[in-house]
Amino acid sequence: MIKIMKIKKSSNKLQRFGIQEFLVLMGLIVFAIIIIYPLFWMIISSMKSYGEIYNDVWGFPSEWIFENYSEAWSRGVSNYFFNSVIVTIVTVITVLIVGSMAAFALSRFKSRFIDIALIVIIGGMMMNPEIAIIPLFDILSTLHIVDTRLALILPYIAFRLPICVLLLRSYFLGIPDELSESALMDGCTEFGIYMRIYLPMSVPIMITTVVITAFYAWNEFLFATIFIDSESLKTIPSGLMNFRDALQTDWGILLAGMVIASLPMIILLIVLQKYLVRGLSEGSVKG
Repeated sequence: MIKIMKIKKSSNKLQRFGIQEFLVLMGLIVFAIIIIYPLFWMIISSMKSYGEIYNDVWGFPSEWIFENYSEAWSRGVSNYFFNSVIVTIVTVITVLIVGSMAAFALSRFKSRFIDIALIVIIGGMMMNPEIAIIPLFDILSTLHIVDTRLALILPYIAFRLPICVLLLRSYFLGIPDELSESALMDGCTEFGIYMRIYLPMSVPIMITTVVITAFYAWNEFLFATIFIDSESLKTIPSGLMNFRDALQTDWGILLAGMVIASLPMIILLIVLQKYLVRGLSEGSVKG
């Protein structure tokens, strides 16, 4: 009897899998190939010699040159990697702290000032980073922090805060008011409500904020190229440009450096993907 029921359930699933579901599945497969294949080609080519990259673009290497990775690491990727880690971690932590506190205030209180603050934050989302390069450079020069890690950290925080504040606020608006009211009756302060109720209940959107901020700070290229001149302070996106030569570029070592640069964000996305989807879906339908 149980076997018959299982057979009926499986047959019902097969009947529901029609042309529309098949087209969606094929579209997802094509989309996955478009994303995965360039990464696969980059990994394979990073272990080829210079000649094989040009003479046998699509083939596997005849000899797997793992030394490209150690060579790339010793030629500066290790330093670029360390700088990117510092800039990314400081940016993520600051955005989380400042953004969550701002979102808490914007979701808990109602006033004309709150409405004006929301308009300013939305305006910050519309600001294109390329437009602000010259004013930003003047400000950083006045503060004497050009060619320091702060020259990257402060703009990264400024350009990530608006979207993160709005995402966090939307999520906070979905937390029942009864919880905070009962906490106030028990003698809890507003900061205690923020720490003991809002933050523990907002783990998915917090992780979403971590992912989108980390991706931006890790991969940002324009500010990292303009605001940093010292070789010892370059991050991975701008530092890898030094691997290119006017006459001949060793593409195997350059691609190995690109693989090393891609791994942290790929691992981060794989580990946190379920929280990312949940946080974006729940934080985008409220507010």
